[in-house]
Amino acid sequence: MATAELESILDLNTLEQYCSAIGAGTLLKSVVLFEQLMPEYVGNLVNAKEAQDKDTLCSEAHKFKGAAGSVGLKRIQQYAQLLQHGEATEWPAEHANWLQVIVDNASKDLAELKAYLESKA
Repeated sequence: MATAELESILDLNTLEQYCSAIGAGTLLKSVVLFEQLMPEYVGNLVNAKEAQDKDTLCSEAHKFKGAAGSVGLKRIQQYAQLLQHGEATEWPAEHANWLQVIVDNASKDLAELKAYLESKA
């Protein structure tokens, strides 16, 4: 994958800093834990949307944003950040699209992250 495309998916600066500080192998262990939790995170988002529970959707998006950011998943973090702000004027019209981006890309982005870290380990 081209670096520019990878930079839209992963926070390469943060990942490089993490790899320098703790090593790619240690970070990969955190990513594996995130991978185990991700279906629950995404499921909670989808369930909240289906229940039309805006408060829960925003709260779960906030949690997911932090978790995704902590492992360098830039695109997922950015869309979760948009999704968490239910007071934003564009939220009513766009939140379903933002959630769909997360649903469509979370697993692919995670696979890219793991491949990136495995190449550094």
